[in-house]
Amino acid sequence: MRVFVSVDMEGVSGLTDPEEMRAGGRGYDRGCELMTSDANAAVHGAFTAGASEVVVTDAHGSTKNLRADLIDERCSLIRGPYRPLRMGQGIGPSHDAAMFVGYHARAGVPHGVLNHTWMGYEIQNLYLNGEICGEIRLIAGLAGSMGVPVALVTGDEAACAEARELLGDGLETVAVKKGIDRYSAEVLPPARAQSLIGEAAARALRGLDRLRPYEVPAPYTLGIDWASTSMAESCAMIPGVERAGARSVEFTSDDYTEIMSVLGILATIGGSVGCTGAQYG
Repeated sequence: MRVFVSVDMEGVSGLTDPEEMRAGGRGYDRGCELMTSDANAAVHGAFTAGASEVVVTDAHGSTKNLRADLIDERCSLIRGPYRPLRMGQGIGPSHDAAMFVGYHARAGVPHGVLNHTWMGYEIQNLYLNGEICGEIRLIAGLAGSMGVPVALVTGDEAACAEARELLGDGLETVAVKKGIDRYSAEVLPPARAQSLIGEAAARALRGLDRLRPYEVPAPYTLGIDWASTSMAESCAMIPGVERAGARSVEFTSDDYTEIMSVLGILATIGGSVGCTGAQYG
């Protein structure tokens, strides 16, 4: 059994402060350790359930957050930016299951700890084939396009609810914190949270036969509502990307991997334009 694990940071146990997610920020080093421990809990659960191979991808920000010196030595680790599949780098049709660790709710979800979609403020909303789309839907769609089901999602209560609404109540989830507001939460002690993650990962993989991939019908249309007209205008200069409103663009492809790659390019452009006009942000 081959397992893919995508690890974000906002939904990691014990973390609530944006500074803990940012290199150089207060608490970042400890945040990386907690992120690695949550990942290791999922890896441990996967091997307990009989996995023969586990690949872990660092899916947060710089994608250089997971501690390579502390990661479970039985897995392989993908880290570093500018990869085509972004948060899904490393997944393939040969995988039997995917697990999302440390994920968060999409932008604007009430009580979603550090809720956002892909970027902090630049992207107001993301859409997949016309339906509002957070990172859980986006990466589940990538996995589904390769025939790989999602077995586990961990994060805050809002993220877990979003995942179950999308993938069904039979999905294994672990809520490691309950949001009070965007930057505050009631958190489980990390040791307890990680124990629950390991147990849920093993349980999910032992029940793999009941899981089905999340399949989005092709062609795939990615829509983005940007924070400003200038972001949309700049992105629409890319061939194949069309304006869909004053602050919106769309891109359509029969290949889901192109959706991921183009989103990464558009985010780079949008982020650059946002930084240039930061005083108006």
